Order: sequence, then C-alpha cells, then structure tokens
Amino acid sequence: MYLRPVSLQAEEYPSEFLPVLSGAKLYDSSSSPQARVLYIQKDGGYFLKSAPRGTLRREAQLTAWFHTKGLCASVLGYLSGDMDWLLTERVPGEDCTAEQYLTHPERLCDVLAEQLWLLHHMDFTGCPVKNHTFLYLERVRSNYRRGIFDKTLFPDNWGYTSAKEAYRVLDRNGHLLAADTLLHGDYCLPNIILQNWKLRGFVDVGCGGVGDRHVDLFWALWTLEYNLKTDKFRQRFIDGYGRQLVEESLLRVVAAAEVFG
Repeated sequence: MYLRPVSLQAEEYPSEFLPVLSGAKLYDSSSSPQARVLYIQKDGGYFLKSAPRGTLRREAQLTAWFHTKGLCASVLGYLSGDMDWLLTERVPGEDCTAEQYLTHPERLCDVLAEQLWLLHHMDFTGCPVKNHTFLYLERVRSNYRRGIFDKTLFPDNWGYTSAKEAYRVLDRNGHLLAADTLLHGDYCLPNIILQNWKLRGFVDVGCGGVGDRHVDLFWALWTLEYNLKTDKFRQRFIDGYGRQLVEESLLRVVAAAEVFG
C-alpha cells in the first residue's frame, strides 16, 4: 500500500468525521482517479474514501454485509451529499502486494486459489446485490454506447482488437453468465489482506454481489500475471481452485465485458 503524507484541511471533510481525523497522522493511499482514499493512522487505523455522489452506496452496503461474514472491516459511517464518503476500520495485516508475499509466488498463488474457492462456496443469503450479472451486463451496454473501450490492461490471449469484436462476443454469449456465486468483484492482490499468510479480510468490495464465478477468476488470473510479471502461475491457480469449475470460454466472455470498463 502506497502512503503519501498529507495534512488535515478540516474544511475538506464532513464534520461528522472530524473526531476521527483529529490528532491522527494522515496519508493519501489512493490507487485510482475515481476515488480518493485517506489512511488515518490512529487507534487500529481507519480508511476514509470519497468519490462522486452516489458511487459509494453499493460499496457501503456490501462492505457492511461482508463484515457480518467476517470478511470486511466494520463500516463506521456513510454519507452522501455533494460527494460520497465512506469511513471504515482498517483490516489488520498487509495486502498481497507486500514483499513478504510477492517473494513467495507459488505459495501466494495457492492461497489466492484456496481463498477464492472458499469465498465462492459461502452462503450468500441476504447479500444486498442479488444479481450482479444483470448490473454487470447493463454497465457494459451503457459503456459501449458511450464509446468507452480499453483493452490495454489485459493479456494478449484475452484481448480484443476492437469494441465491435468484444461487444459481439458479449451480445452472443452474455446470457451464459450465471448469478449463483458470491463474488468479490475485483479479486486482485491489493484487495486481499493477509496476516502471516492467513486471510484477514477483503477491501474494495463495491463491485461484488451474487454473480458468475468467472468474473473473480478473470481478475485473479489477471492480477497474478500483472503483479508477478509472468503468466507461469495461471495453470497452477486453475488447478488449485478446481479446473473442473473453470470454463475458458466464459473467461473470454468476461474479458469482452471488462474492456468496456
């Protein structure tokens, strides 16, 4: 986790959160332009996330629900006004991009596969997002119409040369994606927190819900290649998760969806 020290500018934050911010060391730990994440070094640690209005509601709901399963930190506050604000406790441990984990890639691969299998076999009764797949495909259609298309993040063997090519695959095969598995939604190394190789929880579950397992599988395979700088662990991960549960054709369908953001 990258941390850049920042000073408190009280007028920038909702008054409800100032007691937590006061007297703490503050660090910007943002990893994307879509949201700002502030790490608050106080007590056991807190994270305060801000983003455009309405965009953190789903994350707040899912984080609170995952917390009941022992998989996320507690939500201490969610506010929606001119902007959205989400305050959570810190999950103890380090994310999987920490050196202590990256220097043992085989073990890391095996842990990721095991934890994803366990997540995908959990009871999802009461999950606030009951059909991730419907929302997922609706977003793809909307972004396609808006001209959003980016294949630069994805490996060549999953890539599509044009938006029309990718959308054609989605249009023909999107109905094959199920909604029968509890998903993280962005199952990447920075979002998985371990402590001495034991799972302590997840972060950034705002894309989760009850959907198709291949969404998480796609991102797991992507993050192993991206963060470990090699595709050599792909087959090991699939074997660890359960090869009989993985359909390569559906991974390509998910890849076609993900190029639309």
